[in-house]
Amino acid sequence: MTPDIHPSAVIEEGAVIGAGCVVGPFCVVGPEVVLGDNVTLRSHVVITGDTQVGEGSTLFSFAVVGEVPQDLKFAGEKTRLRIGARNRIREHVTINTGTAGGGGETRIGNDCLLMAGCHVAHDAQIGDRVIIVNNSAVAGHCIIEDDVIIGGLCGIHQWVRIGRGAIIGALSMVTNDVIPHGLVQGPRGVLDGLNLVGLKRRGVERADITALRAAFQMLRDGEGTFHDRAKRLKAEVDSTYVQEMVDFILGESDRSFLTPS
Repeated sequence: MTPDIHPSAVIEEGAVIGAGCVVGPFCVVGPEVVLGDNVTLRSHVVITGDTQVGEGSTLFSFAVVGEVPQDLKFAGEKTRLRIGARNRIREHVTINTGTAGGGGETRIGNDCLLMAGCHVAHDAQIGDRVIIVNNSAVAGHCIIEDDVIIGGLCGIHQWVRIGRGAIIGALSMVTNDVIPHGLVQGPRGVLDGLNLVGLKRRGVERADITALRAAFQMLRDGEGTFHDRAKRLKAEVDSTYVQEMVDFILGESDRSFLTPS
């Protein structure tokens, strides 16, 4: 399982290359980089900074991973990028390390697909099985929970949280938090329902889907503010999926919420 490193690749002293790795032509791997076992770098991939890539991940041509943040406040402090296992990072994707003011670490979970031209900014926290479609950008400090799909040409505003299982339609600008399993669409993203297709694909029980739909209707049509409705809903929770949604709404946030239209 000796790594297969092309003669034209530049592996700087100090880099750790796991067993079975393939490093293609004209790749550059920096001195603080750690590649897990069976990582593949196709060609012209640049990995730098204090960056770790989990086993079985593949980075495609011209991806640039681990460069310093695009943040004018960044002053060269020591920060990190951690990428999990079995990720597919396609052509021209850029992922930056963290900043001291944002916790110092950008993190990508496991089994994600980042399609061509995507950007993940400093201190973003991306969960497992997240799909980010071509040319979408996730700004600094965002939290994208598990099983989220972000459509093509989307922009996610800094500090936004997107709850588990939500889907963002193409060409949407998302400026506020999105509830778990929410469906967002439109040029200035609007919460337009639930990601019912995603729930069914993941095998969620019909009773839980029915409970989520009832909860969404209450959040949309009930009296008082959005938080008031969520607090009332908390007292009536009979589904773990609804409980997850309520906890997300009542949790800490630096942004307001996209509310049902």
